[in-house]
Amino acid sequence: MSALLQVTTDGPVRTLCLNRPNKRNALNAELVTALLSALDEAEQEESVRVIVLTGAGSAFSAGADLSSLRAMRDAGLRENQEDSRHLAELFRRVYQHPMPVIAKTNGHAVGGGCGLAAICDFAYVSRDAKLGFTEVRIGFVPAIVMVFLRRKLGETQTRDLLLRGRLVEALEAVEMGLVTRAVPGEELDGAVDDLAHELARETSGSAVALTKQMLARVPGMGLDEALDYAVQMNAFARGTEDCQAGIDAFLNDEAPPWKRGDEGVNA
Repeated sequence: MSALLQVTTDGPVRTLCLNRPNKRNALNAELVTALLSALDEAEQEESVRVIVLTGAGSAFSAGADLSSLRAMRDAGLRENQEDSRHLAELFRRVYQHPMPVIAKTNGHAVGGGCGLAAICDFAYVSRDAKLGFTEVRIGFVPAIVMVFLRRKLGETQTRDLLLRGRLVEALEAVEMGLVTRAVPGEELDGAVDDLAHELARETSGSAVALTKQMLARVPGMGLDEALDYAVQMNAFARGTEDCQAGIDAFLNDEAPPWKRGDEGVNA
């Protein structure tokens, strides 16, 4: 794995740590590639159930570095399209990953870094962190994150964040729904660890994956299409191994296999 990304595993929890502390963990092309590879690898490992994203040093991921900005300025249209598509694929991959993804936002998250935190299933933030999308203040457009943010926050909050380009305090970010929870910095590790192991212990891997799939697809559907899709997914889920095992465990007043640590389930 690239030195730009530190990968550690604690039982069912895989942590991906952005490792460019001297650049405030800015998302350059190499780091995006490393993250995509790590997300793919985690999906292939049956023992991994939850992914945590965090940053080395004092920032989670705070804006683009100078070299990335210069490259963006000097590149042609095709090069910029390829670079943008690369970042869009990372955001899509996180958003649609079959495992729960938690952003452990240990410091400031700005621009693409804030987008990365916002598209995770859960984002826990240190209370002294600031978050936001400052692109319009340098003449740029927060185009890719807008696709996801509009789904998450609705138009009013999205316009407030993107058109003003302002940074918000962690508690305000929670109030507007940009992130899940703000905790004191010294409690962040413990809070994320508790959530990650709760997800790994208490939930079915296949049920979470199917639920995430539906959460990604339903917003783009009309009412009739969405209900038909829901009926099909409901019926399909009933026949999965996890659902069958979960119902049997409930009827027998037992813990389900994923809580007992049995193998061969959640596939």
